[in-house]
Amino acid sequence: MDGIAPGIPHRVAIERNPNSYEIPAVRIFIPDLPRMKGKRPTANFGILTVMPSADSRPLIEFRDVSYRVAGTDVLSGFNLEVQSGETVVLLGRSGSGKTSTLKLINRLLSPTSGEVRVKGVPTTQSDVIRLRRGIGYVIQDVGLFPHFTVERNISLVPRIEGWSIERIRARVRELMQMVGLPPEMLSRYPHQLSGGQRQRVGVARALAADPEILLMDEPFGALDPLTRDDLQREFLALQKRLRKTVVFVTHDLREAVRLASRIALMEAGQLVAVLSPDEFLRSDNPWAAAYVRAFGDGLESGRNRGTP
Repeated sequence: MDGIAPGIPHRVAIERNPNSYEIPAVRIFIPDLPRMKGKRPTANFGILTVMPSADSRPLIEFRDVSYRVAGTDVLSGFNLEVQSGETVVLLGRSGSGKTSTLKLINRLLSPTSGEVRVKGVPTTQSDVIRLRRGIGYVIQDVGLFPHFTVERNISLVPRIEGWSIERIRARVRELMQMVGLPPEMLSRYPHQLSGGQRQRVGVARALAADPEILLMDEPFGALDPLTRDDLQREFLALQKRLRKTVVFVTHDLREAVRLASRIALMEAGQLVAVLSPDEFLRSDNPWAAAYVRAFGDGLESGRNRGTP
């Protein structure tokens, strides 16, 4: 069977009821299997159909999504697929619909029309509590509970999920090390931390229950340039290790080029381009080109953008 549909990563079979034989190619339905003995299959033997594997489906999918508030289109005709393990950066000006797009994924908002799917299931048909517990969420102002210690903030979702105390403690200490915070900070409260430290705690909390998806809404936007640079480097190192599926919001092209697998450029509630960082910097798309001109010199090339 060598040579049939090479390179197609799908689970396949040659079928003739009641017998079925597995091969690494495509699914071919054969009217008379015995006639194939000793012969190389051709199109004359049956109907060739590709059966997509679950692994090839996007983890997050927007299908012609619109979202309106008081008669105003916040998003319209929005179509986007996010594959497992990639970092898609939503780039755009204030009011372009980036944060609304993010909130449609974890159903903080619901589409006016169209469909948002997570793991192939429409979010409107998912149990909203289970959906959100499977998605980490990091926002610019962190959102830590001020009356909770660092340890209690990080352990919140695992406690809700019913993890044992031993497992929670081990996970919290693992995460503290992962985000570069010393264990003695576990007993501190958010007001006793710097902005960068609070943001690290926010990332640790989002990762606590090991979600497959991580949503990040301008997480480093309010920090000073040096702290922002440090956290971007740490994010790249974490992503290289964990391979989470990340949707990241920013208005900063330098940050997008540095962190993204792909950049989804938004303008006035519409998706105007989806490009890799290298493609974005060379694009003749008028909106992408305008961003490159606005940010001028100093944009990182795709060659060094992912260096932690």
